[in-house]
Amino acid sequence: MNGALPQTAVGDRTAGLEQVAPGVVVTNTPGTHLHGKVDVVAGTINRFYNQTRKLDLLEGRRLDRREVLNQPFVCEGTWVQAWQQALAPDALRPRQRVLVLVAPRSFGATTFALRLLAEHTESPTALMKLDGDWSAPSQSRLPLEEEHAYQLDLKDPETDRPSVDFLNALSSFSDALAACHSYLVLTVAEELWDDRLTTRKGVHVVYLTEPPNAQRVVEAHLNAAGHAPLVGELQSFPNARDALSGLHAMAAVRAAGTIVMTWQEHRRLQGARTSATANRFVSADARLSLEDRITAALSDWREHLDQLFGEVTTTHDASQGSLTLEDRCLLLALAVKQSAPLPTVANTARALQQALVPKDAGTKSGFSPLQAAFAGRGLRRRIQDVGAAVGSNDIVLFDRPAYGRAILEYVWDNYEVMREAMLAWLVQSADGSSPSDLSVTSLAALVLRHGTVAHLNMLGTVARGSHPDVLSTVLDVVVRDEHVGRLAWDVLYRWAENSNSAPTVISTCRRILHDDAAHPSWINRAMVRLRRIAHTTTAPELRRGVLESFKELADRRSGAARLVAEVRDWQESKTSPKSGSLAFLALMPVLEDGVPWLMSDTAPAIDVQRAVQDLLSSPDTAAEVIPYLTGWIRTCAPDPDSYRHLRDQLLPALRGNNMFHAGMEVMKALTDVTTPEGLNVAEDFYQHLVDPRLQPVFSLTKAPA
Repeated sequence: MNGALPQTAVGDRTAGLEQVAPGVVVTNTPGTHLHGKVDVVAGTINRFYNQTRKLDLLEGRRLDRREVLNQPFVCEGTWVQAWQQALAPDALRPRQRVLVLVAPRSFGATTFALRLLAEHTESPTALMKLDGDWSAPSQSRLPLEEEHAYQLDLKDPETDRPSVDFLNALSSFSDALAACHSYLVLTVAEELWDDRLTTRKGVHVVYLTEPPNAQRVVEAHLNAAGHAPLVGELQSFPNARDALSGLHAMAAVRAAGTIVMTWQEHRRLQGARTSATANRFVSADARLSLEDRITAALSDWREHLDQLFGEVTTTHDASQGSLTLEDRCLLLALAVKQSAPLPTVANTARALQQALVPKDAGTKSGFSPLQAAFAGRGLRRRIQDVGAAVGSNDIVLFDRPAYGRAILEYVWDNYEVMREAMLAWLVQSADGSSPSDLSVTSLAALVLRHGTVAHLNMLGTVARGSHPDVLSTVLDVVVRDEHVGRLAWDVLYRWAENSNSAPTVISTCRRILHDDAAHPSWINRAMVRLRRIAHTTTAPELRRGVLESFKELADRRSGAARLVAEVRDWQESKTSPKSGSLAFLALMPVLEDGVPWLMSDTAPAIDVQRAVQDLLSSPDTAAEVIPYLTGWIRTCAPDPDSYRHLRDQLLPALRGNNMFHAGMEVMKALTDVTTPEGLNVAEDFYQHLVDPRLQPVFSLTKAPA
């Protein structure tokens, strides 16, 4: 995987690249013909660039230029200046082939970079968003193709910090990009950037010092989502506009979603109020106007929560406002569960309070836990004191998701020692199978709230052993997030090498591969991580897990095409032989018109005989492939023509070197199979494979000596 190719030839824009000898790549232009083993190739090379390249290049996904241009985008104020600085003064294209965009987190730098490339590169140029699957930035890991515009985020302090050597290498790399008519834009988190890295030939640095106007971002997203009437409503709410002031770009995008959610809640509650029966069970909060609801939802609630989370008191004092410990647990339970049956809220709050008490701790007061609980206020009163209501059917009404999110984030940000306990509590209360479960969405929001992977690793430690289903469900939510998904994919890549966390990677990737609506880039990333497990693991159960994932993929035509590509890469020595062999095994059960697809008239262009022979030549993989081979033969045995066709295709593979033992095992597994003509399949293979002079020594009824 890490072998270097000393020379790379860059041809014209329409020619395909073909490796014809170790270390030599030429353009296969019209009129160039390759026959047999090639040592010298005559052809035309328009440009030749000599460069050492590694095969383990960063992967990524291609973006649709029109989709990028149609996404909401606001370029005003300092963004206009940064935009102009990024462009060449004499042409509407990036100033240098390598552009470094430095900005604080959540300012919208990735959106800025992709929009810049979409608007100011030629239409044939492919837009590629790369995944930084590396332990440290390295120029040798960057891909280089003709007419490509690459964008890469450097946000993880553990793996993405640029070095002097990296910037120096990028300076030289810019020449290669120019020769290929390509570009590279790096978006770097401000805290990872050292100003001493700025002056480099071929590298231009631009700073984003302010986010775009938050209200304009919200309006753009509302219009794009088809909620134009809400834009007019928002413009008429001065307090709501004030609440948007100063938000960074990511927060503004979330605010747009919050406004839509609040508007939908308002419509639902207004409908509920039309029923006299339902009206008795809605809280006073449900009677707020749309303006009040949106203003409240956009508030960060910090001053209010500062009061609730002041010094802990032993009893609740409404004039002081500070909540007791048990009431804080209750408020967090409401923040997660929202409106729910009273026992559910009580049990969730009690579970959190118990999680905060050391196992060997006694009660500081003279009361037993039961006495202490009975001496306090009743649950209904406590629920009312923290801002919720209780209906006559003991249903808690707390339809305030924005306030609930603010509560969780406040506690997460201000009580660092609570984080691990909060994660354990949320994991315990989550429905492991549902991505829409409120505890799951709360976990997803918290673990990557600060834009690092530390808390996601903490969640892995907390949930991996006790609730693996919850962990994979949370990861399934997080990897799909447009803002922090890349960090989660990076974590999965690192976890793939660890036998303890690899099962979580497999289960998460299986969820992605099983989703027909999954974005192609997610499918590609899932395949990369499964390939990583196959390449590094020595555990049979993990190999079986990857195989099962591949089998699920093989059930769909598009998935089968990915596995075929995996097999081709294996046979061309471009990828791990372990993942390639698993891909082949996963394709073997696929049928086409009642016969094995890989042996049918519509079979894909892979060397099936070679794959079978490679798998049979090793005792470990022979045990895996023999059941599939016998399955093929059993499937075709009822049709004499299909059987003979399959047999004749398999015989060359079974006659190869070191095939005798494996061939005997195949034949012994088929002793009970006969064709409609009465031909015993095992005996038929035996007569074709075993020399008559050796048949008295090696029979089907005893093991070979």
